[in-house]
Amino acid sequence: MKKDKKYVLKIIKNLKEVFGYIKCPIKFSNPFELLVAVILSAQCSDERVNRITKDLFKKYKRLQDYANADISKLESCIKSAGFFRNKAKNIIKSAQMILRLYDDKVPQTMIELLKLPGVARKTANVILGHAFCKTEGIAVDTHVIRISNLLKLTKHKNPVKVEKDLMMIIPKQHWINFSLLIQALGKRICKARKPNHENCLLNKICPSVKSLLW
Repeated sequence: MKKDKKYVLKIIKNLKEVFGYIKCPIKFSNPFELLVAVILSAQCSDERVNRITKDLFKKYKRLQDYANADISKLESCIKSAGFFRNKAKNIIKSAQMILRLYDDKVPQTMIELLKLPGVARKTANVILGHAFCKTEGIAVDTHVIRISNLLKLTKHKNPVKVEKDLMMIIPKQHWINFSLLIQALGKRICKARKPNHENCLLNKICPSVKSLLW
């Protein structure tokens, strides 16, 4: 595991030069919409989530609409997201919990968010970062796990352990953007099935390039 902060900052600098500022890829207009969208995003692409929520957010406009939703009708709306039964149950229960415990407002702390059904650290970090501009951790998905291992920023596959390693070496002001930059790299260049290492913008500093090219 590489702990050199100069190395980490070089990675971030190179990625920013190519990708620039990246907005949250999930479309939302309030914190609860983001919560719903991120619950839907498990094992589902951001593009598909945005297609689903385009109609979903027109039909279910208030927190109360989700809390009182007929589960079969909600399942029908989100079916293409996969795992729709469990996701519908978590969305409804989260809405009910927020109404009951948090004065109709999505909580703004990691501890409280993790109590909501369907919310793990990745989900909580996305909500805190993009709905409230708060930084308590780093959102770790499959792209972040895979590429962080290639860059030798961690040796773990468990997202909680990966997040802990990254938080130790990445300056806090970069925590939110780091995930988005790595995700952009993973989707466009360093793809899991066919990584384009020869043309990767990090190929001069990535310690895994030689072993992957030869």
